[in-house]
Amino acid sequence: MDNILPSMKYLDDLHIPYEHRSFSATTEKGAANVAKALGFRERQMVKTLIFESDKNEVALIMVGGDQNVISGHLKKILGSRNVTLCPPEKVKMITGYVIGSIPPFHWQKEGFRSFVDASLMQEEILGVGTGCWGEEILITPENLVKASRAIIVNLTDREKPVL
Repeated sequence: MDNILPSMKYLDDLHIPYEHRSFSATTEKGAANVAKALGFRERQMVKTLIFESDKNEVALIMVGGDQNVISGHLKKILGSRNVTLCPPEKVKMITGYVIGSIPPFHWQKEGFRSFVDASLMQEEILGVGTGCWGEEILITPENLVKASRAIIVNLTDREKPVL
């Protein structure tokens, strides 16, 4: 790939180190498939999910490819009883990207909140979408938090408190 994608330019401009990896664009969508294509564990491939609350807030939620968000935890974090995944058209309108390879940084407006699951901070390296299917950014958890201005919270462990 010759041209630099906006997500990579953003990291370059902030001097945040990352590695760019490609996989076949014919790979079936999903974190598990990306993990297999690149030789990583599914947990290391980050799902970037866009949720909206009845308080008119839209937020980016990042969890490992093999994880699911605990609804009660998410409601606490967003301070809303009514939280749903955004429909694909709204995700595209908000992020500029289609579901499947949404980069977790560079498109957020000021005040937009992003959250990353605390368990991902234990990983050595994480994979995130570039905005282009078949291209992945490998980045340390610390640099992901820095780039996405994410708040580290517990979204996936029922035994632990949210914050």
